[in-house]
Amino acid sequence: MGLEEYKGVFIFAQQVDNEVSSIALELLGKGRDLANDLDNKQVTAVLIGSDVKGLADTLAEYGADRVIVVDDPELKEYRTEPYAHALASVINEFKPEIMLVGATAIGRDLGPRVSARVHTGLTADCTQLDIGDFPLQPVEGQEQRHKQLLMTRPAFGGNTIATIACPDYRPQMATVRPGVMQKIEPKKGAKAEIIEYNPGFTPNDCYVTIDKVVKEVSSVANIQDAKILVSGGRGVGSPENFKILEDLAACFKGGMVSCSRAVVDSGWKPKDMQVGQTGKTVRPHVYFAIGISGAIQHAAGMEESDIIIAINKDENAPIFDIADYGIVGDLNKIVPELTKKIKAGA
Repeated sequence: MGLEEYKGVFIFAQQVDNEVSSIALELLGKGRDLANDLDNKQVTAVLIGSDVKGLADTLAEYGADRVIVVDDPELKEYRTEPYAHALASVINEFKPEIMLVGATAIGRDLGPRVSARVHTGLTADCTQLDIGDFPLQPVEGQEQRHKQLLMTRPAFGGNTIATIACPDYRPQMATVRPGVMQKIEPKKGAKAEIIEYNPGFTPNDCYVTIDKVVKEVSSVANIQDAKILVSGGRGVGSPENFKILEDLAACFKGGMVSCSRAVVDSGWKPKDMQVGQTGKTVRPHVYFAIGISGAIQHAAGMEESDIIIAINKDENAPIFDIADYGIVGDLNKIVPELTKKIKAGA
């Protein structure tokens, strides 16, 4: 493999029902950062679907210099085989140095299959991406490669953080957790070069047939959209006691309640409200961690919050190591009093 042939940062621009998914815009923002650290500064979005060319302008506004559009009726709904064929064909034809895919239900299905087809590695569920040297520290007798994609992700059940590189194969591929990377401010009216590419689609016995699409309407608001999150852990004591957290969240416009994995495992709250490695990654302006110990699995999902306020009766709880402000005491007394003070000052 001639590594020098591979240039540029590509992102899979996921769309559903002809609407660009938020993760695609997040990846464009990170792709721009990575491209700025490389010699080739071009960021390319790969847009796959049916009648989706009109979405290219949105991708351009959020940082795409070029949009490769694979448009075919076979791509109307996501199906593994035609989508994997489309993206693998784009990689083989245009040879990106880096290929980023969102770690969504679609991306987690698509990314590994595509990486196998193009014979490269894939680092899954990344929470951080950088350009740097690998190995990170020089090792005697081993060549240190420069300007490699350093892909960081939780490992061993979230008990440690691993930084992984793929120095010998291209593209360097990663799936990235939604909510981790930040979108750039859109540039209204920005335009991108559009390349229409179709590798051809011949249905075979790997093409599934979709008889009916049933859309479930969630009754739970998306915690990733919240600017203020009041999050509770096992220390809250009971599902009924979450009422005091709801009262606190109600003090803020757009405030929402979220929770830790222990709360979901106990059946107190639904999975959609879970923050952490096995839940959602959030980045609110203010994150209240109430009755949460702060294990690394939870911290991985919220440590990028602008301000973290921890309330816990255990002064040695790990959450205080990452909190900007910490209160040691009984949450049953502190939270209602805090709510009262905020309401009085509103």
